Amino acid sequence: MKRVIAIADRAASISLKLLVALNVLFFLSFLAVLLFAAGRAHADVPTCSGADMLSALQKSSPATYSKIEAEAAATLNGKGLLWKLEKSGEQPSYLFGTMHMTDRRVTTLPPEAQRAFDAAGTLIIETTDVLDKQKMMTAMLKEPDLMMFTDSTTLSSLLKPDEAAAMNAALDARGIPPATVAKMKPWMLSAMMALPACELARQSGGAPVLDVKLAESAKAAGKLVEGLETAESQLRAMASLPLAFHMKGLVDTLKLGDKVNDINETMIVLYQRGDTGMFWPLFRAAMPDEQNDPSGYAAFEETMITSRNKVMVDHAGPILARGNAFMAVGALHLPGPEGLVEDFRKAGYTVTAVN
Repeated sequence: MKRVIAIADRAASISLKLLVALNVLFFLSFLAVLLFAAGRAHADVPTCSGADMLSALQKSSPATYSKIEAEAAATLNGKGLLWKLEKSGEQPSYLFGTMHMTDRRVTTLPPEAQRAFDAAGTLIIETTDVLDKQKMMTAMLKEPDLMMFTDSTTLSSLLKPDEAAAMNAALDARGIPPATVAKMKPWMLSAMMALPACELARQSGGAPVLDVKLAESAKAAGKLVEGLETAESQLRAMASLPLAFHMKGLVDTLKLGDKVNDINETMIVLYQRGDTGMFWPLFRAAMPDEQNDPSGYAAFEETMITSRNKVMVDHAGPILARGNAFMAVGALHLPGPEGLVEDFRKAGYTVTAVN
């Protein structure tokens, strides 16, 4: 029996990581959309498609599905998107896990979360820089080497001929002239390739991801909107990972092709169910042990999630102390022993799941 999920091979596992990055790195999706919109050669909006990988897996390999389900059930704080934060002397606040997507299944809040948001006086999101185009442009120009090769290097020079051909074909399919991305760092291009073309097209057409929709609604209602990170810090986090890791991610994303639609659909289904603890078991099951890169995987998780969780809790403290806040950050920051739910408990909060 093959040591891979029937519909998710090694290429899928790397791209799953990239989709995770897009859902824990709020600013990255906006950069991808800016570049996508600027480089598009046509205005066609593709139809979204994709199948739920877990549903198919449950039928094709019940044993593998049960193993993933058991690991997810054992994940600390791995079930639920909405959590109540309580601390002596402070009005209660709420922590909510988002998905940085425009899909209506994502942007429609569950009733309990909608009530908590409506009653809150302050909204806290990962970064408010995305709400100001000037700040976004400033962040992009302040440290250009985070996103672009500033020497003679090009993406094609780091790829084998067949890989470069695959990259150009994928770009052509999305209406992006290859010359416009020749100097782009691999993780920037991966951000475009790892999301379905329909999602990129929706965002470039002005459809807001959930976090932005919440911020716009909060401002319209007269709520305060606060951020926990800067665009620069988010960019540095992604750019700090080894170039080899990012190049491997880009190549495997290109190999993935249309399977990215299935991965995206699966993530949305899990998100709707509030099964945040099932994401990582699914990713690990998609990787054969002999090809796994434990050091790269650990570095990714430490850089993109664990370290940033600590910063978020520290920066959220003074805002939460004012009480009655609604904190909305990527759902993959919530579960696990180093997740936000547990980090807030360590910081002295009573944290309770709201069903």
